[in-house]
Amino acid sequence: MSTFTIDTSTSRATPSPVPGKRTTAPSIRARKAGGKTEQPIVMLTAYTMRMAQLLDPHCDILLVGDSLGQVIYGLPSTIPVTMEMMCAHGAAVVRGSWHALVGVDMPFGSYEGSPEQAFASASRIMKETGCAAVKLEGGEAMAETIAFLTHRGIPVIGHVGLTPQAVNILGGYGARGKSDKEAKKILADARAANDAGAFAIVVEGVMEGIATDISRAVEAPVIGIGASAECDGQVLVTEDMLGLFERTPRFVKRFDDLATRIGQAAAAYAAEVRSRSFPTTEQMYQPKPKI
Repeated sequence: MSTFTIDTSTSRATPSPVPGKRTTAPSIRARKAGGKTEQPIVMLTAYTMRMAQLLDPHCDILLVGDSLGQVIYGLPSTIPVTMEMMCAHGAAVVRGSWHALVGVDMPFGSYEGSPEQAFASASRIMKETGCAAVKLEGGEAMAETIAFLTHRGIPVIGHVGLTPQAVNILGGYGARGKSDKEAKKILADARAANDAGAFAIVVEGVMEGIATDISRAVEAPVIGIGASAECDGQVLVTEDMLGLFERTPRFVKRFDDLATRIGQAAAAYAAEVRSRSFPTTEQMYQPKPKI
């Protein structure tokens, strides 16, 4: 478990005492020395204040992913996710955390038009949420935009390989890099994101060897999801990792089975309500005895 020192001092930069010093983009980038991170970077998704509170002590990065479209809103893909959704959930996660760097996904349509559009969207996200970074999908095609943002004070996490916002072009969510041509393109995308200034790069849903090659080829830490154990860190959708869905992608390890446990708890509650065994006097307010 991570540990951190509480600093209650104040200054003009921090006028109110804060519980602890957050992880920063430069400190994440610096974790990769000599071509590899000594201790892998831990990233999980978070969409709510309470989940952020629970995950924060254990994570280096909390990602407010546009996967919230499917996990929270029941949407068929990430395409319909809006800026308003990302800002609302991003702000909640920032409020619920104090240690991890919070990054927020830029939703589809908010950055692809031009670097100027991307800056307007990213600056809005950072202002409204208080997050420390944004994440955007794409490599070579987005290199100019990544450089534009980083040169203007916005830390960027890149995302290459299987890019869910491009599902309509890719034709599905299958693993990428099965052909030599596609493998070379993914490696080129990662290098472009790195050279443009991304402080970390998510590599999703690729053949293991490609992820290993990328990790060795770029200076930025590579965070895998359905990639390779040789990556500099790992990320999963928290609800998948906790077993809140019965079906999960192949690359997910379910560290718990909360779907079953929540169902059992709800069934027990329903049974007690119907039998009138809940509530008991322990859960009801009674007048205080008169003296």
